[in-house]
Amino acid sequence: MSKTVAMALDPRLLEILACPDDKGPLLYFPDEDSLYNPRLHRRYVVEDDIPNMLIDEAETVDEAEHGRLMARAESESIPFTFAP
Repeated sequence: MSKTVAMALDPRLLEILACPDDKGPLLYFPDEDSLYNPRLHRRYVVEDDIPNMLIDEAETVDEAEHGRLMARAESESIPFTFAP
């Protein structure tokens, strides 16, 4: 039986990934397969190492989830995809 191993997005891709709506940087959570825009409370799914950056398919998260993601980003020193 084979084990599925999560792969991280290519660091070169992360350096240029921006929210398609506000063009700002994102937070990448590889173990959650998602990119997150804290300004718009919007999460983009990463499936099979391909980020789905379609605004209409993004998930808007509630305040509780936003707080969890921001606390995690701070405690784990998760950087933004690029410096604004």
